[in-house]
Amino acid sequence: MPIDKDSVFVITGAASGIGRALAIRVAEKNIGGIAVSDWNEAGLNDTVARIERLSVPVSSHAIDVSDQNQMQRFAEEVIDRHGRVTHLVNNAGVGLFGTFEHVSIADIEWLMGVNFWGVVYGCKVFLPTLLEQKEAHIINVSSVFGFIAPEEQTAYCASKFAVRGFTESLRHEYKDTNLNVSCVHPGGILTDIARNSKLGENTPEEWKHQGAKFFDRVARTTPEAAADAILDGIERRQPRILIGNDAKQISAISRLFPKRYLSVIERLAGHKMSLRRK
Repeated sequence: MPIDKDSVFVITGAASGIGRALAIRVAEKNIGGIAVSDWNEAGLNDTVARIERLSVPVSSHAIDVSDQNQMQRFAEEVIDRHGRVTHLVNNAGVGLFGTFEHVSIADIEWLMGVNFWGVVYGCKVFLPTLLEQKEAHIINVSSVFGFIAPEEQTAYCASKFAVRGFTESLRHEYKDTNLNVSCVHPGGILTDIARNSKLGENTPEEWKHQGAKFFDRVARTTPEAAADAILDGIERRQPRILIGNDAKQISAISRLFPKRYLSVIERLAGHKMSLRRK
């Protein structure tokens, strides 16, 4: 669908990374308005300042997407400020280091609250205004870890597989309506998600440094390139948006080798996808 002066975007997780890059790219199209949210107020303020330079109406909302009441208030504030929403991008996400044995139930609940329930709440609270539009679009961000499930990622993979399944079912429910639904699957994106990831309750401290170092080595796509891919996918109404050549390769390998995709990917990449097996 076209992105123009009649478009109003909502983007969560907009203080950095893909969320910030997408907010700026969208603003460059001189749209009708944009609402950005994040728990990181300092980063969010920087995003807003960059958008304001482009003279696009913008509102800033410091919220926790895992809190249903905050999300409901967020939707009400956005409608009060902008009058409508045409594009909802549920992008907010967090990471967690550790094996299943390392992490606690509380760790898993925290991650699922942001990565999965944040998506569900976002869709629920903005759905009424989206359905009122001539054409609207929900864009939910999953991951390549919504296709494959390497070790040490039990919680993260659970959340991203859940986002994928939720989004695909939602898309089928609203086919032949005004509402388009897309699921985004980024590969390695050059963001701070690894550095900002939480250590599980019993995860060794050195894993965080090792994980960030490993992520820096394998990430290939810039947030700006990711934002461009998402915008292209929106305009072409793509149900599945793959970001980066690694995402395209992983998607194909997971379908071709459903039982042994991990060993195939590790052999092609030339490294293990595990901090324990370095």
